[in-house]
Amino acid sequence: MNFAATPTQPRLFIGLMSGTSLDGVDAVVVAQQGEELVQQGQYFLPYPAEIRQVLLDLHTPAVNELHTAAVVSNRLADLYATAVQGLLQTANISAAAVTAIGCHGQTIRHCPDLANGEAYTLQLGNHARLAERTGISVVGDFRSRDMAAGGQGAPLVPAFHQALFAVPDQHRVMINIGGIANLSDLPPNGQVIGFDSGPGNLLMDAWTLQHTGQTYDAGGQWAAGGSVNQALLNAMLADGYFALPAPKSTGRDLFNQAWLDAHSQAHADSPQNVARTLLELTAVSIAQALQQHCRGAQAVYVCGGGAHNLALIDRLQTLCGLPVQRTDALGIGVDWVEAVAFAWLAQRCVDQRPGNLPAVTGAAGPRVLGAIYPR
Repeated sequence: MNFAATPTQPRLFIGLMSGTSLDGVDAVVVAQQGEELVQQGQYFLPYPAEIRQVLLDLHTPAVNELHTAAVVSNRLADLYATAVQGLLQTANISAAAVTAIGCHGQTIRHCPDLANGEAYTLQLGNHARLAERTGISVVGDFRSRDMAAGGQGAPLVPAFHQALFAVPDQHRVMINIGGIANLSDLPPNGQVIGFDSGPGNLLMDAWTLQHTGQTYDAGGQWAAGGSVNQALLNAMLADGYFALPAPKSTGRDLFNQAWLDAHSQAHADSPQNVARTLLELTAVSIAQALQQHCRGAQAVYVCGGGAHNLALIDRLQTLCGLPVQRTDALGIGVDWVEAVAFAWLAQRCVDQRPGNLPAVTGAAGPRVLGAIYPR
């Protein structure tokens, strides 16, 4: 396999990201030459409702789940291939021109803290099938190697944040608010740290769907009309995860419908007040994490679906005491940062360069992440 770039010809990489929000797949194509990345196109393909429901169901152990997971893994590969085709058409790029696809897959289990070395992570998406469907080499399974080296397998995006967004004259913090929220602390002359702070959108989205029939609360308008239930908020913030030191990572294995139901039933209130309290939970947990771990921060940038929740961003800015800006100001739109990150991780893999930050994940050392499925 020859993945090398010529001195005058940049290489093209595709990044595919489908996160814990389970809304669909973000696809981007970037041109890479040296350390420079330039976004060439983007495309979003929503998940069909039945796929989303199966993925939600797979987060809970059940009979015949191995068969279900294998079948939906194939269906995800087909959806990813459709997203790639739509992206290439939109960007007017041929499949033959693309060096590789970086495919995160869809996480259905992430268990980094199991005892006796039994930690594991599982992302669905048949990478071999995706390579066949697209005719492009695929890099996938990015998290397993970091976990095999004793790391959390997450978050992986801080290494990309450091490469693209760190500067020598400003202490920046990058906050990605997807289903789960994570922070990357980028001090000018210090060690980068990154970790999951807790729920991002996933609890708010689940509650909104349950009580309004909408998949998300546009702009946070519904939640903004409610009031914070302080007893409920305090009970949720008392969860042991928030007090854990970094490195740490989490997902739907902890912050799920059962967790939400247990708390909301113990502190019953109107649906709108609970929605407002869930928004406050996300804002407060992010702000507390920033204040505890990112001392001296001068600028905060947000990305991910939560960046569109104006009520959440307004509350976050108040709690942080710093201006909160969108990553658009740094050249990458809020909806595409993670997909670009997995294009970058694919490039690191084919070049046999480490993609993790041991200080972030807790791994024993730098590792090349991902497995390659040639075209």
